[in-house]
Amino acid sequence: MSSEQGPGGLFEKPAAEPLCYSVLRTHCQQYLLIVPYLLGTVCSMDVQTVNSMTCEEFVCVFGNVVERCPLIAAALWSRRPFSSTLELENGFNEFIDSLSIEGKEGILRCHPDLAGRELLAGTLTVESRGEQGQAGLTSLSSADALRMNQLNSQYKKQFGFPFVICARMSDKDRIIQQLESRVRNQQLQELHCGIEEVKSICRLRLQDIYNRAAKSTKL
Repeated sequence: MSSEQGPGGLFEKPAAEPLCYSVLRTHCQQYLLIVPYLLGTVCSMDVQTVNSMTCEEFVCVFGNVVERCPLIAAALWSRRPFSSTLELENGFNEFIDSLSIEGKEGILRCHPDLAGRELLAGTLTVESRGEQGQAGLTSLSSADALRMNQLNSQYKKQFGFPFVICARMSDKDRIIQQLESRVRNQQLQELHCGIEEVKSICRLRLQDIYNRAAKSTKL
């Protein structure tokens, strides 16, 4: 590993060339592999630090706040300076709210099934894997796993996008109950429910970034 100083000397980067904003669209998968490492290299996190980030650095830190949507972070970078970290959180929410119905459905489709194929294959993002584990979805009984699979399939057939819930604010029993309940919603009602859950996920992921940076500062 070689050191490359970012603004204020806050970042240590791998020897490999970091991703460029101009190629993010075609390299999202590679980006997702780099993010967990870079999150651990931020030495402090306040609004001044956020505002001083290059686009690359900003996307590498905040690119998976919205699951597998680094281009949203890239778009928010152009809205700097932020007056507070709360304004940054509001920026994510406002961006999501401004999207068309198709755009919002696209965000939901970026989320994996809960206790689904990606979990079994080990291809979840670091954030999703931790969230599903915290909700108990990584240790389901055979009966619960079968029920989740059936409900996920029914839900996606009904709405055309996967079921999204803030797993860290739930457990497996509540998740199953919500799947059984929400599959009966109307299309637009369920789109709204899913997007509000995305915002809750975003808020907790942002808190994780800030908390991780604060812990690094104390070491």
